[in-house]
Amino acid sequence: MFKKLLFSFIVLINLYNKCEGGSELVQKRLREDEIVPDVLQKLSDVDFLKVSYLKNSKADLGNILTPTQVKEQPEIEYDANPNDFYTLLMTDPDAPSRMEPTFREFRHWLVVNIPGNDIENGETVIEYIGSGPPKDTGLHRYVFLVFKQSKGKIDFDGPYVSNHSPLSRPSTSTRDLIDKYDLELVAANFFEAEYDDYVPTVHFQLSGKSG
Repeated sequence: MFKKLLFSFIVLINLYNKCEGGSELVQKRLREDEIVPDVLQKLSDVDFLKVSYLKNSKADLGNILTPTQVKEQPEIEYDANPNDFYTLLMTDPDAPSRMEPTFREFRHWLVVNIPGNDIENGETVIEYIGSGPPKDTGLHRYVFLVFKQSKGKIDFDGPYVSNHSPLSRPSTSTRDLIDKYDLELVAANFFEAEYDDYVPTVHFQLSGKSG
């Protein structure tokens, strides 16, 4: 009896994980929330990218998280070949608002040449900064994408950007990044956020001023 219950439990867990990480579900949500075509031109098979913040806050294909919840760099998990190199991107296509995205896209995080899924040993080009949607601009989409670098390790020609600098963040293009470095999307996720009381701290940090 115990063995039967254990087997049933394992089957349920596998079904849950399959649903959470199912390519069809991820593609469906990316299309429904218009990340295709606002960020990506097209989609193929794409896994669920696990994005975990402190206090058990997680991105979950369009759930709402506050800027306060996402102020610290999250943990990222995805399946990878340890012999391949990957790129991790976090981008906001709704700058300064979804209705008028005149600064689309705003880059929040960019790491290239990640060996497998060992992000700490990748090359951080743009340091992480949490969500900072301006007041009265509604919900913004914050999109996490992991790409396989089809041609192996790349020589990225962009400048290093600290988490106190706005340089090279606004008016960027994921499509251009994909085309330039021959990237292949393998995993994705996103959350939405709107203004809260922590946003002024984010904006002050990006101003480069010291407190």
